[in-house]
Amino acid sequence: MTTEPDLVEARLRIGDDLFLDLCFPRVTAPSDAPARLHPDLAGGARPQDVVRRLLDLGAEPADIGQGDVPWTVLTDPEGNAFCVLAEHERDTGPIAALPLDSADPGRDAAFWAGITGWVPAGATALRHPSGVGPLLQLWPEPEPKRGKNRLHLDVRPDAGDGDVVDRVLRSGGTTSGAPSDHPWRVCADPSGNEFCVLSMAQGGERVRP
Repeated sequence: MTTEPDLVEARLRIGDDLFLDLCFPRVTAPSDAPARLHPDLAGGARPQDVVRRLLDLGAEPADIGQGDVPWTVLTDPEGNAFCVLAEHERDTGPIAALPLDSADPGRDAAFWAGITGWVPAGATALRHPSGVGPLLQLWPEPEPKRGKNRLHLDVRPDAGDGDVVDRVLRSGGTTSGAPSDHPWRVCADPSGNEFCVLSMAQGGERVRP
């Protein structure tokens, strides 16, 4: 874990050579736009024990109109909603899935597969080729995107991946502004969901939340 005054980074290992980095930068003002990306946590054999532990850590129950469903919706202390699943795929690690709102789930699943190398795990879901780690799930958006996403994904190219930003543009994505001195490039998928393409010098697995 890396802790700085305005940034906390933690690495979640999900296999011998696979991991996800979770980054929490300080923002000057929180986004008031509806969340389009959230983590689904694996509840394991005793999901209510996981829920109780999260409540003890400061989470709050949330009603987002989910009704009677086999998962529990909570919010973190910042107000970001997430779910604890009672049922989920095997070998995901603690984060079972990353559901992302999409104007066209089939199109966007093909986009994300093309820039990450992740493979289909259902009609509109992708997974790392190893079969380990969370699913990236594209869901029909309940409303058109507005404002900046509260959470976003980062894509980390591997050596030999070529120009990922060029692939983003050729696949229907966009970039925000010209390249800068930052070791990343801000892009958006065809539905407007922001993400960053990191430099290869930052190393590691291809996609991180």
